[in-house]
Amino acid sequence: MTDSRVFLSGLWLIVTLELRQRVRGVSWYVLLGVFMLLVGIVTFLLWLATAAWLSGGGGVFSTIIFFVLLLGTLVSPALSGNAINGDRDAGTLATTQVTLISTGQLVLGKFLAAWITALAFLAAALPFLIFAVVLGQVSLGTIAVSVLVLAAELGVIAAVGVGLSGILTRPLFSIVLTYLVVAALSLGTLIAFALLGTATQQEATSVNYQVVSSAYDEQTGKQSDIVCSTAQTSTHDVPRFDYFWWVLAANPYVVVADAAPGSFDDGGYPTDLFGQIAVGVRSAQAAPELYTEYNECDEAAKGYRDQEFADGPTPQETYDGAVPSWFIGLVIHLLLGTGALTWAWRRTRTPARHLAAGSRIA
Repeated sequence: MTDSRVFLSGLWLIVTLELRQRVRGVSWYVLLGVFMLLVGIVTFLLWLATAAWLSGGGGVFSTIIFFVLLLGTLVSPALSGNAINGDRDAGTLATTQVTLISTGQLVLGKFLAAWITALAFLAAALPFLIFAVVLGQVSLGTIAVSVLVLAAELGVIAAVGVGLSGILTRPLFSIVLTYLVVAALSLGTLIAFALLGTATQQEATSVNYQVVSSAYDEQTGKQSDIVCSTAQTSTHDVPRFDYFWWVLAANPYVVVADAAPGSFDDGGYPTDLFGQIAVGVRSAQAAPELYTEYNECDEAAKGYRDQEFADGPTPQETYDGAVPSWFIGLVIHLLLGTGALTWAWRRTRTPARHLAAGSRIA
C-alpha cells in the first residue's frame, strides 16, 4: 500500500470516528430538525413578504443562504472548538497518538469531520433553496457560486475552531475564542469600517451662486434681468470611507454577496440581497467629491421647462465600475484557517518538548 493510501486510510478513520460520535445521540437530529424548522419558517415568511410568486425567488434564495451562514457561524464553533482539547481532557487523545495515526491525520481528520458536520446544515436547507429556485429569477451562476462560497466559509469556521482547540488547552477558552473570531469577522469588520471612515475626515468645499432678483416670464418659464449673488463658499468635513473599503472584504457575508453574479432589473436595481450588499460595499470605493459648485443663476436662465437634471449612476453602473473584493476576503479566510490548523499541528505533534502546566497526558 502506497504512502498516500495509508495516509488517506488513517485520515478517513479519524473522520468516521468523529462523525459517529457526533450523530450517536438524539440531540444531533433534534438540532437538525430545529434548524430545518427555522429555515422553513423564514422561507414561508419571505415568500409572503416579498410576493415571491410574482417577483421570483431571488430575494428568498439569497436570504436563505445568509440564514444558513448565520446559523452555521452560531453552531459550528460549539461543535469544532473542542475537537482536540476535548479529547485531551477526556484522556483519549494520548490513546490515539500512540497508534499509527499521525498528527497530520488527526488534525485534518477532525477538521474534515467538523466541516462535514457544518455542511449538513447546508444540505438540510436544500429543499428550501430548491423551492426558491423553482420560483424563478435565480441564475445558475448565482446558485453555483453562492453555494460553493458558503461551503468554503463554513469550512473556514470549522478550521478555525479545530485549530484553536489544538492551540489552547481548555475547551471553554477555545470555543469562546472561536466565537470571538467569528464575531470579529462578521460584526467587527463593520464596526472597524464605520469608525475608521468616520475618524478619517477631509475638508470639502462647496461654492454656491444664488439669484438675488429677476423677472419671471410665465409663458417661457425663464427668468430675465437676473441679478446674481457673489460666490458663497462653505466648507465641511466628509468621512473617507473609500480608504477603508478593503476592511469589509474580510466579512464573510460580504464575501458571499460579492462573489455571486449581480442580478439587476431593467432599471439597474438589484433583485436580491446579494446585489444590495455588493452594491453598498462597492459604492464605498468611490471617493467623495471634495469640491462642488452650484450656480442657481444658470439654472434660472435656462428655465424650468428646459432644465435637465443629471441623475447619478444606477446601482448596476456602480457595481460594474468598482473592483470586486470577495477574492481578497476569501484568501484572508483561507490563510486564517490554514494558519490555525498548522499551528494546531505544531502544538499537537508528538513527542512534545514542552507541555503547558496542568496538561493531561492520558
